[in-house]
Amino acid sequence: MTTEVVPELPSEPGDLTYGRTVDRSLVHRAAVSEVFVTDIRPLTAMRVRTAVQLPLTHGYYSDHVQQPALYDALLLLESGRQAAIAGSHAHMGLSQGTTMIVDSFRMDLFALAALKVGPRPGRLHIDTEYSGKANRRGRVRKGKVAQRYYMDGVEVGDHEMDVLFLNPHENEVLRHAQRGTPAPLTSDYDRHGPGDDGSSHQAPGQVGRGNPLNVVLSRAAHAPEAVTARVTPRFDNRALFDHVYDHLPAMTLVEAARQIALLSTGEPLATYAVGFEARFDRFAELDDTVLAEAARPAGGAHGTVPVRFVQAGEQIAHVTVTTASGSQL
Repeated sequence: MTTEVVPELPSEPGDLTYGRTVDRSLVHRAAVSEVFVTDIRPLTAMRVRTAVQLPLTHGYYSDHVQQPALYDALLLLESGRQAAIAGSHAHMGLSQGTTMIVDSFRMDLFALAALKVGPRPGRLHIDTEYSGKANRRGRVRKGKVAQRYYMDGVEVGDHEMDVLFLNPHENEVLRHAQRGTPAPLTSDYDRHGPGDDGSSHQAPGQVGRGNPLNVVLSRAAHAPEAVTARVTPRFDNRALFDHVYDHLPAMTLVEAARQIALLSTGEPLATYAVGFEARFDRFAELDDTVLAEAARPAGGAHGTVPVRFVQAGEQIAHVTVTTASGSQL
């Protein structure tokens, strides 16, 4: 008979706790398993500190073939999103039901060695500062969120978002103004969207993945200066589609940008995405093809890869992906 003793872990700044996740409604998630925030503490009137436990294994965020294994850049991006939303509800007075729409964001990761996956779940804390001007009714409709990421006390990245805070009616008005007709829902389809049966998806290894479920690109075409592909995620991927959507969410487009950036380098198994700069001009509709186009990185396999997204002949988003090789760790 053996007795297992949970090792004592060092405390974090501000006595943050990592014992359990916050209520899923605070981070706008349907599944408890997709919640990573464990604690939120106010620092000042417009600043909060958030604890995040990064999972050692996750069907989406851990599904990468590069070695050494790092905590996924999009896991840190999602952690920042959750921290910002949770803090705004818990301490900034944002009402339940409010939608946070990202207009643009920038994230840079550094001190990459501190992001290597070890034997215990990652203990991240995020400092978040909010800014924005309240209207005559006291509501902030548009604002900025600035964040700094620390892994075991080491600063590993920063993240900024320009966001709109909309109530359900305002969000409905915006969707109608852009589209003009009711939008279909992901629940209206089976695993694949219209015109996609999964037969032409990229092989997982081509985009740095191991599981075909996590591939979001199909029908890639290579030219000397660019790579193009269709954005065709699986709607039964519950990490990307945790609940019902009437559009492709921003995180899905960022994943598509990362995958086509890795594809464009020609070295997807040895390349990491370590930064993003994104702008979203329109919603990515579910019932029409979204095309991604990545310019091949100049001056070698690694650097910045501009990716543009086009639907119905119009650019709907632009994401620049910064890549690095494993030798830079």
